[in-house]
Amino acid sequence: MSLLAVPNLSEGRDFAVLDRLRDSLGTEVELLDVHTDLDHNRAVFTVAGSPAGLERSMLALAGAAAVEIEMPEWVGQHPAIGALDVCPVVWTTGRDRGPAEACARSIATGIGELGIPVFLYGDLAGDLERRERAWFRSGGLDRLWERMVSGELAPDCGPDRPHPKAGATLVTARPPLAAFNLELDSDDLDAAKTIAAGIREGGGPNAVPGVRAIGLELSTGRAQVSLNVHDPASLPLARVVAVARELAAGTGATIAAAELVGLVPEKALDGYPDDLPIRDFDPELRVIERRLRTS
Repeated sequence: MSLLAVPNLSEGRDFAVLDRLRDSLGTEVELLDVHTDLDHNRAVFTVAGSPAGLERSMLALAGAAAVEIEMPEWVGQHPAIGALDVCPVVWTTGRDRGPAEACARSIATGIGELGIPVFLYGDLAGDLERRERAWFRSGGLDRLWERMVSGELAPDCGPDRPHPKAGATLVTARPPLAAFNLELDSDDLDAAKTIAAGIREGGGPNAVPGVRAIGLELSTGRAQVSLNVHDPASLPLARVVAVARELAAGTGATIAAAELVGLVPEKALDGYPDDLPIRDFDPELRVIERRLRTS
């Protein structure tokens, strides 16, 4: 059995550090993809392996990240509370859901034993409010400290305070999602935030169920709508693009470019518009089903 893990690391600028983090993964797993972003100051690895191999690999990565990344000094556009900020284990078939959830829980326990508090989110969350990553990240690491010290927020594993260097880690098990960025043709951050607020689940008449979105400003002189599409097999990216374009038109902005972070399932690309190419996209490398056939 092969599962995926998609660890998100709070480092996207120091490539020597990223090389050492990659080396920490070991030889039991296969690194399928690395996405780095200077503005987000974030790297996303896509890793494949057996449950036991993934567990050992993710624990080694968590330990290395705690040495290499100083969260009190971290600056980036993307919200983050930890050196190894998020560590989802991903199943690609329904029969692998149970093993993926067991693997994620073992990883959470192991990271906690490293002295790093772990919060389970998504389907592994203990209650409804803890399902969303944004609920833990709200206010950043400083606010997380306050919430944990006050007793408002207790971890599922590990100590009752953030690690002094590594912060905290969010862990879950889930099916594949699509991390999808849309760039505007300008630096209009208000437009990006308006589009994000309108498209995200619960955001209004144009809202798309299962979509999370934030508006960000990039150093390239463009604004970005950064999205997570939680079920891209049922909600192809074409629909997300159509709604984003409609919302953008209302602000006077235009969607100028698209970007995928990591891999997506084949169905996510059904009907994708030819007039908005995905930057540096090779389906043989970035579509999960094709990538796993050749790995």
